[in-house]
Amino acid sequence: MARGAALSPRKKPRQERSRQTVAAILGAAAQVLERCGYAGATTDAIAQRAGVSVGSVYQYFPNKDAILVALVERHMDEGSRLLAGMLAEVRGKPVDLEALIRRFVDAMMALHRNDPKLHRVLFEEAPLPASLRRRLQRYEDEFAESVASLLAELPGLRMESPTLAAHIVVRSIEGLIHSFVLHPPPDIEPETFCQEVVALLVGYLR
Repeated sequence: MARGAALSPRKKPRQERSRQTVAAILGAAAQVLERCGYAGATTDAIAQRAGVSVGSVYQYFPNKDAILVALVERHMDEGSRLLAGMLAEVRGKPVDLEALIRRFVDAMMALHRNDPKLHRVLFEEAPLPASLRRRLQRYEDEFAESVASLLAELPGLRMESPTLAAHIVVRSIEGLIHSFVLHPPPDIEPETFCQEVVALLVGYLR
């Protein structure tokens, strides 16, 4: 994968027509990556799928890797909005532990089940730059901090540190749901899996 400036968009779209072009390029890139994988995707194929010239693609993105980074950033923004909305719904309201964990599990399942083939390419096939992986880690750490504040307010929990417990909860849910959606075990329904994840973490916290 390219590095540094080669992973940044060449220019940001400022007019509605330019924003539509970039949206078309990213939408086409998602479809091409799903169908061809990281190695098989090309800027020519992306341009053709988007209905634009290759020159139009290069006007906004210097290479395929820059497009891929933009797709990961779009996914991160989507996840951030989803989880922020979930936290806003429960913060300051009476909620029990099982309901809190279930909401988190459901949110992560919804996020990961949206375009799982693309998710696999972005996070398992593509060599993401270290800077982007650090951003992903910061997002996870920030969310764990918010979860820690919620756990600290719940009665009857057995934990020495809400911060440690929150990191275990967040990373467990992320890892388990990621693995289930991208590599589903046979004959296990998502609802059954979610119930077991909730039971596992509620048991840990209590």
